[in-house]
Amino acid sequence: MSTPLLDGITVLDFTRVLAGPYCTRLLADMGARVIKIERSGEGDDTRRGYLQLEEGRADQSTYFVRVNAGKRSVALDLTRPEARAVAHDLARAADVAIENFVPGVAAKLGIGAKELRAINGRLVYCSISGFGQNGPLTSWPAFAHIIAAMSGMMDLERNGDPTARTMYLQAADVLAGTHAAVAILAALVRGGRRGEGATLDVSMLEALVAAEDVSFGAVLNGGELSHGPRVGMFIGSIGGRQMVTQYVGGPQLWARLCAVMNRPDIENDPRFATPPLRRQHWPELNQLVTDWLTTTFSSVDDALRALNAARVPAAPVLSPPEVVAHPHMAAREAFPEIPHPGRGTVRVTATPFHVDGAPLKPQGPAPYRIGEHTRSVLTEGLGYTPARVDELLRAGAIAEP
Repeated sequence: MSTPLLDGITVLDFTRVLAGPYCTRLLADMGARVIKIERSGEGDDTRRGYLQLEEGRADQSTYFVRVNAGKRSVALDLTRPEARAVAHDLARAADVAIENFVPGVAAKLGIGAKELRAINGRLVYCSISGFGQNGPLTSWPAFAHIIAAMSGMMDLERNGDPTARTMYLQAADVLAGTHAAVAILAALVRGGRRGEGATLDVSMLEALVAAEDVSFGAVLNGGELSHGPRVGMFIGSIGGRQMVTQYVGGPQLWARLCAVMNRPDIENDPRFATPPLRRQHWPELNQLVTDWLTTTFSSVDDALRALNAARVPAAPVLSPPEVVAHPHMAAREAFPEIPHPGRGTVRVTATPFHVDGAPLKPQGPAPYRIGEHTRSVLTEGLGYTPARVDELLRAGAIAEP
């Protein structure tokens, strides 16, 4: 096996819920040693979510396990000065520190960027928040649902309906976490060359805005905003199953679609001669293509074979259980199995890229109890004596199972 990409890097993780933990799960899978700081007695908020892996307990949700696999849990009560001193000692030995509190909270807890970077000048300190570290909305608490509304995505997703709908995908969190990981890696590269640390500020709102492909570019430059269904993307129903295809995304796709349909009359129709005209006459075009799918093919599989053979993108509409069972995902090892002390093993999602021809998997077992690594991290990592650890336990500054 090749050397892990982040071998030798230590990450001090003050994050919880999804955006921050997703970032540090990426770093952990790439080989970083991630020390996850959890609140004594409570732990990460998502420990209590759905689905619980152990009967009779409420601290082992699949949500929590999936994004915190391979990390080491240290329980600190950061409201206590003794616990802050421990956090400062951890920061001295770390390469990266990351938090996703509402702006201002980390500073109040004594773990803000200024304080930790004063302790360790080469530290890469990353903050993830809903709206960023400055601006009139900086103090607003945020989750993906809130950011979906503020970003314009919820408005776009209504597809012409009068009422906005809840978005299922937690895109704002995952995108912010991914952008944070990229920024951290870039800062580590600079630090390796020049010995500098960095202070990074990642906004969930801006991460989600950046993910939209057409509307913001148009609005910023005087274009019209379309609130209807996405032009150029078709959903067809055949034999009780649904599939999708599209002609947007490349200039050659429109001609390929017309060719596989054997409809030169559509390609040469004045209503559909240019992209703006196809947008203008989208309802008619959508009806033509979906009628063709329904009347030409006896099954979704037949339609997919014809379209993909013609190099027109097409796919079935799958449910999550179908995705998990798909042979392509098995070939990519997209759902690895890792050890779990209470269940034997548990399956999680993999980091979505391969390195040196192999998939990235969690570098350690599933997370288990709050503070399960408190003693070993402090004694082995920081050189605390057992007596010092016991003293901190009696003071309530730290905790272990």
